[in-house]
This record gives sequence, C-alpha cells and structure tokens, in this order.
Amino acid sequence: MSAIPAAVAHAGGPIRLADVDPRGTPGFDGGKAAGQALLAERAEHLASLQERLFAASTAGDERRVLLVLQGMDTAGKGGLVRHVVGSVDPQGVAIASFKRPTQEELAHDFLWRIERALPGPGRIGVFDRSHYEDVLIHRVRGLSSPETVEERYGRIVEFERRLVAGGVHVVKVMPHISYEEQGARLLERLDRPDKHWKYEPGDVDERSLWPDYQRAYEIAIERTATPDAPWHVVPADRKWYARLAVQELLVAALEAIDPQWPAADFDVDAERARLLALGGVPEGPA
Repeated sequence: MSAIPAAVAHAGGPIRLADVDPRGTPGFDGGKAAGQALLAERAEHLASLQERLFAASTAGDERRVLLVLQGMDTAGKGGLVRHVVGSVDPQGVAIASFKRPTQEELAHDFLWRIERALPGPGRIGVFDRSHYEDVLIHRVRGLSSPETVEERYGRIVEFERRLVAGGVHVVKVMPHISYEEQGARLLERLDRPDKHWKYEPGDVDERSLWPDYQRAYEIAIERTATPDAPWHVVPADRKWYARLAVQELLVAALEAIDPQWPAADFDVDAERARLLALGGVPEGPA
C-alpha cells in the first residue's frame, strides 16, 4: 500500500455503513504479517515527514495536520494513536481527548474547547473523539434539540473550512467496527483483569443503541464531508489494517504539504571554520 485506499474516502453524498465491510482490507492485498511489516517500514518515512514539518515551522511555515478519530467504543482509537502517531517525535504531536464536557466547557459554545486544543504550526494534532461528539451523542441521546444538531452540522463545515484555509490539513477518520467485533472486545475487557480499567458499564448502554449510532454516523458524514475535509471510513475489525490505512492517510497529508528543511540563517562556512578552529573535531564522516 503506497497510497490511500480509494474505497475508504468519502467527500460527500449518501453513505451506507452497511456497505463497508469492517473486516475488509481495501487497497492492500497482503495479510497481517505483511501489513505489520509495512507499518514498521513506513513509520520511518512518516517520522521524517513530521520532522520536516516541525522544522519548517521554525522558519515561519504555519501549516499543520489535524487527525480526527471518531468511532464507536472499542474501535481502536487508542491503538491508532500508539502505533501510528507514536512512531513520530512526540515534541511534534499534540493529542487531545474529548470526554464529557466540564462545567466550564458547558458554559461556552460547543466549539470552544475544540478551538483551544488545535495543534500549533508544524505539529500533528490528534483528536481522540472530537467536535462530532456534539452531533452524534446529542442526536442519539436527545441531549440537544434536532434543530440545534442540524445547525451544528453547518457550523462544523464552516469551522473545518476555516481550518483548511488557515493551513490545517484535516484528516477525518471513522474506524468502522462491526457489532460482533465490538462485543468480542468488550467481553475481553471483562475477562482480563488488566483490561478492567478500560471497561465502563455505560458501554453496554451505548451498544444497545447500535442502529441509532450507525445512522447518526451516516448523517454526520453526509452533512460534513467536503472535498477539502473528506471522511475516511476505515475498516477496523483488523487492527493491523486500520493502523496501516491511517498511517498512509497521514503520509499522504504530509506529502501533500511537502514541508521543506529551512535554510540556515547563519553563514555555514564561517561557523564550520569557527568550530574546527577549536579543535577536537574528528576528520571525515562520523
């Protein structure tokens, strides 16, 4: 896989999640071992691109990447952060996780806490859950009126359009997990004491609303997917494939930015002469 699998991109129009196989591996013909090997191989390229992005920001380049991960419980968002984003220099990464809003956050507009967590120039920002919580859960649970939810779709589109115009490359990913795989992962959390900390009784309550959430995701994707900020529905039953696909999305985003190493703002030859004059520098390459 050297490019984004075309099957996962969605830039607008109707979508049926039932038509996307959660166990599929679009764009990749190999198995788990080959996928894991390629993930490790491409990690070096991703890290190099991220370093160039960060370096370019020191010379005034304002561009950055925002990875939005929005999926059902147990869809593997944490694993995507660890195994994909974790391969780059942490100083160039900003991770934000949006849970139930605090009282301070509730006192502001729903985008207030999102704005405060945006990555700075040269960084890869990661939203583990995001502003889409305020249309997904609110739609399913009735936490806001239907009119408010409808208005928020438009506001999200405008918000993301403004981000793109300001140099933010937005990569929106829905890790698409099956009902059966979610059940297996929840059961594993109950069966393994080392995973009890991940389990919340409310997860089963949300699971009981599975069809409603699937429809809420479809509507959110249809309303907010644009050519500049498309959605990528990534099959996630196979964790190794989801990680590989998201890695390629980040690589593609950074290659599109094509950050350049900043030129030295000092006289390289003069500094070399000063360094050598002090002695103690070995001759030849290190």
